[in-house]
Amino acid sequence: MSDNNILTVDIVSDVICPWCFVGKRRLERALKALPDGKTVHVRWLPYQLNPQMPATGMNRREYRSAKFGSWQKSQELDAQVAAVGATEGIPFAHDRIERTPNTLDAHRLIALAAKEGVQDAVVEALFRGYFTEGKDISDRTVLLNVVAQAGLDRSRAEVFLKGEGDIHEEEAEARQLGVSGVPFFVINNEVGLSGARSVAEFLAAFEQGSVAQDIAEGGTCRLDPAGGKPTC
Repeated sequence: MSDNNILTVDIVSDVICPWCFVGKRRLERALKALPDGKTVHVRWLPYQLNPQMPATGMNRREYRSAKFGSWQKSQELDAQVAAVGATEGIPFAHDRIERTPNTLDAHRLIALAAKEGVQDAVVEALFRGYFTEGKDISDRTVLLNVVAQAGLDRSRAEVFLKGEGDIHEEEAEARQLGVSGVPFFVINNEVGLSGARSVAEFLAAFEQGSVAQDIAEGGTCRLDPAGGKPTC
């Protein structure tokens, strides 16, 4: 029998997905609205939107111009998500981002952060570092600086990146959920929510175990099965 005072939330995400950052903010507001006495366990699971990205990443303008057909189209999409982000207190600064990174190492350190009890802080720092400060999180020195400032032991993280740590189990768990886009939230191992849901929808899932299935346009980053390119 489940304990009604315990709430678990598993989040499948990539740190270069802007809607995942928006979804994080909305989830946080929903959690703050919960009654006192509720114990909440949040866990982040990896999902690489660009699994074929070179280890050092790519020039963002070149990458997104090729993906969307033009730099102008890319900027239009950036403006749309920035407008939504502003309503959630996220100052997206796409103009500061020079490279689209490979996120494998970032996900590896997020997995380590879960074991060290600082996972949410590390995820937050990575979102902020990439989206609001334009940091190249493909660069291991930059990446280590970001996670260390969030409370992850730098020496431990460095050893982990040199070969100790992998995320195969975490990735397999995310894939077993049937996820085709992120963010994807699993509430109490029962209810799945796709996209950057509203606070009201999160609360409905917490309280009733159900939620409307329609997803607001633009609220999810998905992989194109044909081309392997994400939609955001």
